[in-house]
Amino acid sequence: MAFLLVLFCVFLSTTSTRNLASSKEVPFSPHDNYLVNCGSPTMTTLSDERTFRSDRQAASFLSSKDDILVAISSTKDVPNPLYLTARIFVQQATYNFKMTRPGWVWIRLHFYPINNDQFDLRNSVFSVSTEEVVLLHNFSVNNETKVVVKEYLLNVTTPLLYLKFTPMKHSAAFINAIEVVSAPDGLISDVGSTLFPVGDFSGLSNRAYQTLYRINVGGPIITPQNDTIGRTWESDDMYLQSRALAKNVSVSPSIINYPAGLSPLIAPNWVYASAVEMADAIEKPNFNITWKFDTDPAFDYLIRMHFCDIVSKSLNDLYFNVYINGKMAISGLDLSTITSNLAVPYYKDFVVNASLISDQLIVQIGPMNQNPGAVNAILNGLEVLKMSSSVGSLDGEFGVEGTDMGASKSNKGAVAAVGFAMMFGAFVGLGAMVIKWYKRPKDWEKKNSFSSWLLPLHAGHSTLMTSKNSMGSHRSNFYSSTLGLGRYFSFSELQEATGNFDQNAVIGVGGFGNVYLGHLDDGTKVAVKRGNPQSEQGITEFQTEIQMLSKLRHRHLVSLIGYCDENSEMILVYEYMSNGPLRDHLYGKNLPPLSWKQRLEICIGAARGLHYLHTGAAQGIIHRDVKTTNILLDENFIAKMADFGLSKNAPTMEQTHVSTAVKGSFGYLDPEYFRRQQLTDKSDVYSFGVVLLEALCARPAINPALPREQVNLAEWAMQWKKKGLLDKIIDPHLVGAINPESMKKFAEAAEKCLAEHGVDRPTMGDVLWNLEYALQLQEASSQGKLEEENKAEAATTTTSSSAGVVVAPTAIAPVNSSTPDNPQVVEANSAPAQVHAIDEHSGTTMFSQFAEINGR
Repeated sequence: MAFLLVLFCVFLSTTSTRNLASSKEVPFSPHDNYLVNCGSPTMTTLSDERTFRSDRQAASFLSSKDDILVAISSTKDVPNPLYLTARIFVQQATYNFKMTRPGWVWIRLHFYPINNDQFDLRNSVFSVSTEEVVLLHNFSVNNETKVVVKEYLLNVTTPLLYLKFTPMKHSAAFINAIEVVSAPDGLISDVGSTLFPVGDFSGLSNRAYQTLYRINVGGPIITPQNDTIGRTWESDDMYLQSRALAKNVSVSPSIINYPAGLSPLIAPNWVYASAVEMADAIEKPNFNITWKFDTDPAFDYLIRMHFCDIVSKSLNDLYFNVYINGKMAISGLDLSTITSNLAVPYYKDFVVNASLISDQLIVQIGPMNQNPGAVNAILNGLEVLKMSSSVGSLDGEFGVEGTDMGASKSNKGAVAAVGFAMMFGAFVGLGAMVIKWYKRPKDWEKKNSFSSWLLPLHAGHSTLMTSKNSMGSHRSNFYSSTLGLGRYFSFSELQEATGNFDQNAVIGVGGFGNVYLGHLDDGTKVAVKRGNPQSEQGITEFQTEIQMLSKLRHRHLVSLIGYCDENSEMILVYEYMSNGPLRDHLYGKNLPPLSWKQRLEICIGAARGLHYLHTGAAQGIIHRDVKTTNILLDENFIAKMADFGLSKNAPTMEQTHVSTAVKGSFGYLDPEYFRRQQLTDKSDVYSFGVVLLEALCARPAINPALPREQVNLAEWAMQWKKKGLLDKIIDPHLVGAINPESMKKFAEAAEKCLAEHGVDRPTMGDVLWNLEYALQLQEASSQGKLEEENKAEAATTTTSSSAGVVVAPTAIAPVNSSTPDNPQVVEANSAPAQVHAIDEHSGTTMFSQFAEINGR
C-alpha cells in the first residue's frame, strides 16, 4: 500500500512538472540578454538556471569615479545569491549596455540593503534614469530590509542603453543586480482603448512602462522559471475585495488553445487556466467582484485584462460587464463570439487617464443578466503598467534631467512659509561665498564656469566678463560679434519671454532639458533651450552645439540668436521654426500631407545644410544624428538642420575616419559605423538615405509594431526597390502625383545613400545634385500638363469663336525622358528650359549653366 502511494506521488509530481513545462511551449531567445550581479567577483547561477555575470568581469558595463563593493558571507535570511553583494556609488555612475537591434527591453533592478559598516543603505536616497526616461527619482527602500525589485519595459531605439545612478547629496546609491533583456516585438501594440472619452489611444509604442501589478487571477504565483519571458505573476488574494463573493476555478493548462494571431508570449497558459468567477452560494446574484490597487494619480496607466472562458459548458452562455474606476470598459463581453470556442485566450488593453484615478485603481466584473445565459462573470489575469509622462518620467513630476515640472498647489503654502528663512540663509551664505571666492583654486573658474567653455576658439573669458559687467542689468540689445554667439540674454529676460519657463510653452524635450517657445520684447518668437547643469551628458552635448554653431552660418542650418550663462544657467536661444520637425508633417500628427514638390524641396534644403557642414567649414563637420526630427521647417517650409549636440569634426586630410563611440538613433545608424566605430561623413549620407525613404513612404524609420520584415524601413523599402515595386509602398497621398522619372531618380539617390559600405555611397554634393534633378523632372512634368491643359482650353475657345483663329501654345523645352540619368537636354531651336532656382550656398550654383552636360 505504501509502495502504491509512493508511485502515485511520483505520478503527480511528473504530471505537475509536465504541465508546468507546457507554459514554455513557445521558446523565446532574447537577442540582448544582460544579467549582471553587481559587486560579485564571480558569475552566479540561480536555481532557475539563469547565470548572472559579474560586473567586475564585464568592466565595460560600468563607468564610475568612486564605487564601493560590499558583501555578506552568511546566506541566512538572504532570498538568493544575488543579494550577497552590492555596489555602492557616492558619485554619479553609469552602466551601459550595447543593443544589437531596436525593440522592447525589460529592465529589472534588484535592491537589497546589505548591512555594512560604511552606509545605511536603508536610508539611501538616489535616482536612476536612462538617457530618455527617469525610472526612479529620490528613491529609497524606506528602511525596509526586504528585497525590492523594480521592473520596466522600454522601447529602446538607440545602440547603447545607459542606466545612470545619481545619489542625492550626502547620500549614496546602490544596486545588487541588473537585468536588461529583450522582450518580444509584439508585446505592446500601438493602440489601446480609452474609457473617457470612449475611443482609441494610439502611440503606446512610444511610451515607457513600469510594471506595478501582474496578477494571475484565481491561480497561484507564477515564477520567472515558469514564464517563457521571465515574468512573475502574483496571486490576486491581497487585492481581491470580499472573498466571499468570488470563487477560484482552474483547468489543466494543456487544454488552453491559443488562436491564430495571439502569441503565447503575451501570457503563459497557466494564466488562462485559472480564473475567478462569481460565487454560487450568494442569494442575490446582482453584484460585482472587485479588485483594488494603490496607484499614483499623477500618471496614466495601461491596463491589460486577460480572459478565457473555462467555466461555460457551451457557447453563447456567458455575457458580462467589465468596469474600471466606475467607468464601463466592456459592456456585454461575449467571449464565444470573439474566440468562436471555449478555453481560447483573449486580452484587451485599456488606457486609463490620470483624471480618472485618485489614489486607487478599481477593477470590477459583474453579470449582464442576459436571458438566456448564465449569471456569471470571469477574469483570468490582470496587468497594471504605469505609463511615462510627457517629459519622460516614471517617478514624480520630473523630466529626464530632473527638471521640476512645477510645485503642486498643496506645496505653495509651504514654499511661502520657508521663504523668509531662505532669504536669511542667503544673506548668511553670501559672506561665506565671498570668502570662498577669494580662496578658490586658480583653476576653479576654468573648471566650473559655464562661460569657460561657452566661448568660441578665438575669444577669452575676460572679454565676456567685461562686456557683461558693463551692461548692468543685461537688458539691452548688446551683440557680441567677437564671441560669435549673438545676443546676451539675462535670465530674467528669458523668464519673461517664456512665462517663467511655463510647461505649457514646452515645444521639445531632450537629454539636455526642455525647449520653450519664447516671445522677445519686439514680438520675435524664439526657441529657448534650457540646459540642466546636473547632466554630464547634457553639458557635453550643449558644449558641442555651442562650439559648432559659433562657427556655422547657413540658410539651411538653424541659427543661434543668443545665450545666457547667468546663475549657472546654460541657455541657448535659437530662431523659432514655426512648422516644427519634418517628421510631424509625414506621419503621427494628422497634419495636412505635403505635396511631392514640397517634400523634394525640403529634402533639397536639408541636403544643402549637410553639404555645407561637410564642406563649408574650415574642417568638415559630421552631424551624426540626421533624422526627420532634426530637420525643422520655418513658416515657409524652408528646411534647416538642427541639433548639433552629437556632431564631430570630420577627419583631417591625413585621416580616413574618426574613431568614436557609437551615437545616433536606430533605423538611421550607419551599419559600418556601428560595426567598426569609425565615423565618416558617409555616415550622415546613410542616415539621409533613410530620411529620403521616410519622405517617400511617410512612416517611421523603425516601427516595432509592424511585422518583423517591415520593422526597419530601409531594409523593407530596398527589398521593394529591388523588385521594381517601390511605388507599391509609397505614401497613399502621393499616388498618381509623382512623375515616374522624378521618383526613379529620387529612389536611386536613396538606394545609393544606403550602400552597405561608406566608400560606395555618394557625397552629399552628389545627393543634392540628384535631388535637384528629380525636382526639375517633377516641375517639367507639371509644366507639361499645364501647357496641355492650356492648349486644349485654347483650342476649344478658338473653335467656338466667330473669327475661327487658332492660337498656338508657347513652346517649352522637352525633357529627354529616355536618358533619365542626364540633366535636362534642350533642343537647338526650342525655348529655354525652366530650371529650378538654386540656392547660392548649395555648392551647385553652376548647375543651371551646365544643364546640357551629361550627368555624373
